[in-house]
Amino acid sequence: MNRPDTGPALRPDAPKAEWRAWARARRAGEADVSGAVTAHLATFLHERGARRVLAYRALPGEPDVSGLAAQFTLLTTRARFRPTPRLTIHPWETATEPSRFGALQPPATAPQVSLDEVDAVLLPALAFDARGVRLGYGGGFYDRLLPGFAGLTVGVVPAALVVPELPSEAHDLRVRWLATEAGVTEAGVQPTR
Repeated sequence: MNRPDTGPALRPDAPKAEWRAWARARRAGEADVSGAVTAHLATFLHERGARRVLAYRALPGEPDVSGLAAQFTLLTTRARFRPTPRLTIHPWETATEPSRFGALQPPATAPQVSLDEVDAVLLPALAFDARGVRLGYGGGFYDRLLPGFAGLTVGVVPAALVVPELPSEAHDLRVRWLATEAGVTEAGVQPTR
């Protein structure tokens, strides 16, 4: 996996706001890697016996994983804000209305699915680090959804947005796997040369 130069101004202890600005700018210049990422994910998920996959509806600049719907039972999320911010899980095909973030989401009345029924979770991000630390958009939704989840957690991002180290806090979610256009690798494991 490529390890891009993050530039002299971005150290691992730089504020997350600076990292988010860097990631947005870097992402704007990246080519669409959706096809390659989806192909690698399909192989990876089949090899591990995953059938029910919680996936995200892509925002501009994120790899679009919707092509997996032909091979897996895809599920997606709805962001809810009351009484507390959280994600609920729903069948993929129920995502018919735009969310406040711009991606399609299920309506509030869509049937819900328990996280216990999910084999793998694909997580979007602005960036990931080689250890599996996720730089999200700042809402903490996945951090609240996934503590204790025993299935596969896979960060999905262009390789140019995987950096050696991001700032992290104790509550920040780490994924076990990273999926890019170069393949799926275990987080924290150095690629062989």
